Amino acid sequence: MDSARVLALIDTLASAHVAVIGDVVADEFVYGRVARVSREAPVLILEYDSTQIVPGGAGNAANNVAALGGRTTLVAVVGRDEPGRRMEAALHPRVDRRRLVRVAGRPTPVKTRILAGGVHSAKQQVVRIDRGVNQAVGVRTAAAFERAALAAALGADAVLVSDYGSGLVTPALVTRLRVAVRRAGLPIPILIDSRYQLLKYRGLTACTPNESEVEQALGVRINDNPRLLEKAGRAILRETRMDAVLVTRGSRGMALFVRESATVHIPIFGSDEVADVTGAGDTVMATMALALATGASFESAAQLANCAGGLVVMKRGTATVSAAELRGAVRRG
Repeated sequence: MDSARVLALIDTLASAHVAVIGDVVADEFVYGRVARVSREAPVLILEYDSTQIVPGGAGNAANNVAALGGRTTLVAVVGRDEPGRRMEAALHPRVDRRRLVRVAGRPTPVKTRILAGGVHSAKQQVVRIDRGVNQAVGVRTAAAFERAALAAALGADAVLVSDYGSGLVTPALVTRLRVAVRRAGLPIPILIDSRYQLLKYRGLTACTPNESEVEQALGVRINDNPRLLEKAGRAILRETRMDAVLVTRGSRGMALFVRESATVHIPIFGSDEVADVTGAGDTVMATMALALATGASFESAAQLANCAGGLVVMKRGTATVSAAELRGAVRRG
């Protein structure tokens, strides 16, 4: 990694504006202390400690853009309920929320993680409960969301689309966004983060799937086979017709595939002792989008995203990385 080049890139991030469009989730963390084992069943009894709600999904991506110093507009559908209000309250002050579509009677999706631990030990996740994550999207809500997404995209330096599978974000919608941006003469990068239908998104700038998502999309098992990794990365590039694919590989680092260029393998940044991977993909995608918005090359953007990802997995819960943290980590090597 060229430290001087990465540091110079960090200094440019505040000049860029990223429109983050997609599914938001209220990530709820319920913390408790292990009291004893229940006599009713072989399960732990927890003494309740505290509850925290933070933005997940596209909300986490927007928070990461803002934490890095960039400007961001969040476009998403949020319920007019308590989880929605608490999630909004936890958005970074630099996140523009004027394009949020607030819908009465529609519950905000909530992912509740129960974490337990002793007084002198780290809290560990013991169970997750999902509520309202697969709701049907009404026609009027979808239309309002698309209008807001188009308006935000036309005023941004880059677009990040977050598809968590709710049905709100579709390949057809993203195609209409891409066409509108191009017709307006805006050669801005458009990135997609899709959990379940990666191969259906075509002709965009980049995507950042993790290795398991690549394996699921192609029906292969990569493991630690460099030949299979190369074949899979090139297959994603070919089938999606994207300019670049950044595959995140956990402790194995990242692999960047760019059309008509040699594959760049990026080793893991920092320690491989991971505290929590919750939301790490959002951090990587947000950093990549913000860097590309400043005009950075794919390789420089991937190097920066690798640094950010390496830092955020050392934090517990749905977290962000600041520009100051990035600078310090890069300087330390």
